[in-house]
Amino acid sequence: MRGWLHAIAGALASWGPPGVLLLAALDSGGIPIPVGVDALLMVVAARSGPAGLLSAVLATAGSLAGCLFLFQLGRKGGEAYVDRRVHGHCRAARFHRWYERYGLLTVFVPALTPAPLPTKVFVLLAGAMNAPRGAFALTIVSARALRYFSLAWLGSRLGAGPSQLLPRHGWTLAIAALALFMLLALIIKFAAGRRPGVTIAGADHARGKPS
Repeated sequence: MRGWLHAIAGALASWGPPGVLLLAALDSGGIPIPVGVDALLMVVAARSGPAGLLSAVLATAGSLAGCLFLFQLGRKGGEAYVDRRVHGHCRAARFHRWYERYGLLTVFVPALTPAPLPTKVFVLLAGAMNAPRGAFALTIVSARALRYFSLAWLGSRLGAGPSQLLPRHGWTLAIAALALFMLLALIIKFAAGRRPGVTIAGADHARGKPS
């Protein structure tokens, strides 16, 4: 199984922008592939700036498709289904509380930052708790477009070879991701303090109508 996944990853890397599209859709749809979308996107952008921009567009579209698939699974299965999917996760209850408090902000932050945050859990929760589908799609597109176009620009500017790009600039990327995450966390905390009782998910529950 592991060898099969690595073979798929190698094929996707050789396809360039179409490989980025497929990888983004599979990854956001919950299928683990041992090559990250971010890494593949930056490698493509390092080889060719225009191909990197096209890859950013395709990665955003692929990620939206995969996230909508998970969102629909959560919508159809409900909260009981999501609880089964995250059963045994030491922070499952905390994730649920975060979503109840912050709504789609809990989807936006991990979708934007390359930090290892549980995007898929919050996507499932958004569907299970009847978040508006249009607002959810806009959240994903906004976050992923910012993330992928930034990485494409960075990859084209760094211009390193595929085997050297991430090892050489790994700490720079990690520090930038951490700084961005902390900034977004402060913004969310400030917004929650200003409007403590209002979230997209909570407002939708109050109406009792799925979008």
